[in-house]
Amino acid sequence: MVAMVDSAADLDGMRAAGSAAASVLDMIGPYVQPGVTTEELDQICHSYIVDELHCIPAPLNYGGGGNQMPFPKSICTSVNHVVCHGIPTPSKKLKSGDVLNIDITVIKDGYHGDTSKMFFAGEASVLAKRLVKITQECLYRGIEAVRAGAYLGDIGYAIQKHAEANRFSVVREFCGHGIGRIFHDAPQVLHYGRKGSGVRLEEGMSFTIEPMINAGKRHIKVLPDQWTAVTKDHKMSAQWEHTLMVTADGCEIFTLREEERVCSN
Repeated sequence: MVAMVDSAADLDGMRAAGSAAASVLDMIGPYVQPGVTTEELDQICHSYIVDELHCIPAPLNYGGGGNQMPFPKSICTSVNHVVCHGIPTPSKKLKSGDVLNIDITVIKDGYHGDTSKMFFAGEASVLAKRLVKITQECLYRGIEAVRAGAYLGDIGYAIQKHAEANRFSVVREFCGHGIGRIFHDAPQVLHYGRKGSGVRLEEGMSFTIEPMINAGKRHIKVLPDQWTAVTKDHKMSAQWEHTLMVTADGCEIFTLREEERVCSN
């Protein structure tokens, strides 16, 4: 079984959760400045999610089991060569030129909205700006491949082709995922692949696309905290993410930010 939007109530729920998640990224942007700590960004987002949106931050206390601790914060903050799942800390103070991914997932009335965006603290390097731009284009190329009757492999192919044409690499250890009332559901949405391969897309399927693109080689390692993934060569990484639903002729993106709505009009 894969995550599906089966009813008008599901559709309303996913739209509301996606809009809420997007609003967190719209809100936090002005706070991403040199000198701020990732812990402070987490606290600002947590307060906004809980007190203003009346939602639940899905990452907080997520996972765990065995020897792994649950995720201890409300957002993920991945700086420079951190690929994903960076844990906010009071000791991580942003410096001018740092590149930061903030990954937000909220639960609103039982539905999940999951999205991430890249930010710059101060003036970033030419390489950083190019990596961030190409990675966002990879997300959009993947989204453009979505429609009923297409295949999951079409999404991965579009992303991989664009990343590698620009001499960047695609992280393969993490992928997009089905989402709805469950945070991480089927299907797995790989960010590399072959056209015409994998699951055939049907109207109502809901999932994330969240390519992680590296400036250097694709290889990663997970730090001893068992959450933070970094590039093995310490080269920069970038990621963008949206939650969407397959439609007959494309998709509906639940997590569009205000800036994207303006650009699309």
